[in-house]
Parts: sequence; C-alpha cells; structure tokens
Amino acid sequence: MLSFIRMILAAIFIIITTIFALVYCLFSPRDPKHVHFFCQWFRVLRKIVGLEVIERGTEKVADVQKGVYISNHQNIFDFVTSPGMLQPRTVSIGKKSLLWVPFFGLLYWITGNILIDRENKTKARNTIKQVSDAIHKRNLSVWMYPEGTRSKGRGLLPFKTGAFRMAIEAGVPIIPMCVSSTHNKISLSSKDNGVVIAEMLEPIDVSQYSMDDARMLADKCHAMMENKIAELDAEVEQLELERIPVEVKSS
Repeated sequence: MLSFIRMILAAIFIIITTIFALVYCLFSPRDPKHVHFFCQWFRVLRKIVGLEVIERGTEKVADVQKGVYISNHQNIFDFVTSPGMLQPRTVSIGKKSLLWVPFFGLLYWITGNILIDRENKTKARNTIKQVSDAIHKRNLSVWMYPEGTRSKGRGLLPFKTGAFRMAIEAGVPIIPMCVSSTHNKISLSSKDNGVVIAEMLEPIDVSQYSMDDARMLADKCHAMMENKIAELDAEVEQLELERIPVEVKSS
C-alpha cells in the first residue's frame, strides 16, 4: 500500500512540475538556468521515498565557472539522489529516447538539457564539438554519466570516453561526483530507506591531456571514483548502525 501511495505521489509531483515548467520556460525556453531551478524541486522526491541524502563537497567547485561533471549511474533512484548536487547553469546530456518518457521527457527537454543520438557514432563525434562550443558560447557546464547505462548493482561500470573528450576539447575541468550505493537499498514499501551520501570531488585539470589521452583520463577518474564510492559505502554502513536503537542492536 505504501509503495502504491508513493508512486501516485511521485507521478502527481512530476505532472505538476512539468505543467509549471511548460508555462515558466515559455518566457526563456531552454535557458540553462532552468535545470538547476527544477532540480532543487526534485529534493521533494526524497521525502516521498523516505530517504535522507547527505550532500557535501560543493564548496570545491565554488570557483568553477564551466566544467564537465561526471557521476556514477546506478538506477532510477538517481533522480532522487543526484539532482540536488547540480550546480547553476549546468545541463545534463541524455539519450534522445528520454524524450518519449511521459511528462518527464518533456520536462527534461524544455528546461534546457541536451539530448543526443548515442546509436549514431558519426553524430556522437560531432556532438563532442557541438557541446564544447555550447559550453563557451552559452557559459554552461554539462553533467554526464560516463558509464553510459545504469549499473544496477554491478559496481562502477567501465567509462566511455565521451565526457572526457568533451572536457579536453573545451579545455574545462572534469568534476567527479560520487553517490554511495543504492542497489537493493531503496524500497518503496519501506517507511525509512536510510541514508545516502553524495559527494563532489576536487576538479581535475585537463590542460595537460590531449584527445589521445582520453582513455587514460577516463581510467584515472574511474579508479578515483571507485575508491571514493567504497569509502562512502563504509561510512553509510556506520551511520546506519548508529541509527539503529540500542535495544535492537543488543537483541
């Protein structure tokens, strides 16, 4: 019953948000500022799901005007855990197929996010140049999931090089953002789904990298993020042990 109520509440939230966004964005359609504005709304989903998200590390990017943010991509609950970390004038890059997701697809497009055709390799190569130009011409940052697909409990999957090529092409830093593991952690039927930690890491200067180094840069970031996620998972485990009442722990 709780699961059903939550799904209904989440659906109502997305429908209302989409309708408001359609009206709000008509005055400045697809302006990059809209993405950050509406991502803050998505924090409401945490309350609906019964999840506490600890956010930290955003002070590390206070002086970053333009960059490429990368994050681990776990499951559908990324829409609950990650949006609050999105910085002003940052847009995400997603598959064109997102456009066909009822209500959310329209919301994703009209707020200014970028949709690309990942199946067409020629277009994908052109996209790197186009996004690089947009970063400077529109004074924005981009947010990507370099795994390219949801990991669904398989750990941090190998990174594709697109995000790193974009950063090198644009000459802007890579900023990793890690979210502790959520696989089999969040259940819509559970009243309390515990704690998740989202943490921004230090920006990585790419000025010394060439396009030929994109794979090396991707592997470096992968190792860094894999280690950080393991640290966050251990921290979450300890936090949740501390949340358990004494009488339960001793039984």
